[in-house]
Amino acid sequence: MKKLDWYILRKFLTTFFFAIFLFAVISIVVDVSEKTDDFVKSQLGVKRIITDYYFGFIPHIIALLFPLFVFIAVIFFTSKMAGKSEIIAILASGTTYGRWLRPYWIGGIFLSVLLWFANQYIVPKANQIRGSFEAKYIDANSSYTSILAKPNNVYLKVDSFTYAGIIYYDTLTKRGGPVYFFKVINNELVENTRAESISWDTATKKWRLDMLIDRKLEPMQELLAQSAVKQMNFNFKPADLSRDKYTKDKLTTPELDRFIKLEELRGSEGLNGLKVERYRRDATCVTVLLLTLIGAIVAGRKVRGGSGVHLAVGFATAALFIITDRFSTIFSTKGNLPPLIAAWIPNFIFVFVIMYLYRKAPK
Repeated sequence: MKKLDWYILRKFLTTFFFAIFLFAVISIVVDVSEKTDDFVKSQLGVKRIITDYYFGFIPHIIALLFPLFVFIAVIFFTSKMAGKSEIIAILASGTTYGRWLRPYWIGGIFLSVLLWFANQYIVPKANQIRGSFEAKYIDANSSYTSILAKPNNVYLKVDSFTYAGIIYYDTLTKRGGPVYFFKVINNELVENTRAESISWDTATKKWRLDMLIDRKLEPMQELLAQSAVKQMNFNFKPADLSRDKYTKDKLTTPELDRFIKLEELRGSEGLNGLKVERYRRDATCVTVLLLTLIGAIVAGRKVRGGSGVHLAVGFATAALFIITDRFSTIFSTKGNLPPLIAAWIPNFIFVFVIMYLYRKAPK
């Protein structure tokens, strides 16, 4: 690390963190103005509102626009350097163009790792805090609680051979019924289990079945067994039966991986949305590095319009990236595009954009 690296890196990180801090403050002010009535109705103190809501809101909004603000920060301070002919002086001193980009690589990788860790663990926990508060105090009819407030039917695949259905399952009370289980081997029904109700026993961490009737079908006979109460250790838990469309946003990456495997075992539909979210948590971090390099190359050229031209080109590039990302997501969730490709295809495209800009950049 030379003085040049520290000089550019200091400008990079200072501009970015100042911009993201300023944006967070503005977001909080706007959000408070919109939700003042809800906060008053909740009858919570300022401390509770901060800890129970804004500790979740701030990481969520920062992570949402993190790549965009990295891009804006790079364009802003690099354009200022170009306007003062600092970049021309750096390159004229014998520094190669690739060597000039080294601090951008370092800063981009640092911020990418920071966002990666936040996406895996911090942001999902923040979404849990924010979602729980909104569901309880702000919008009781929101999609966060529409499933929790009303009983619903649940159908799932318990294991490779067993299918289950729970009628009128209520995620709030963790209770439902009647319930049935069908075990099918080689397209033949071999066992049929029915119960009047199913409920979660918090003490034993098992499912309790009431008024159970179990029929085992053999080639020449049928075995019947009845039980008033029976506890079963199934491979799903109450949280797994929730049909919250925002579940994927509130699960940490290890939890999301487990949830995807469980949904695949159940044979559930709509898995592409979950998988795209999983792969995007990694792809977005690479996006930060790519946008850093694009911003440096675009803003490193001295033009007559100054920062205005650079910002205009930058926003056009960012808009193109967002459109590409949205289209790939739709093609995956509504079509047959593999989720891994959908999450990474914008990055693949912009790698070629960087290569093109690098060749055309004055060195």
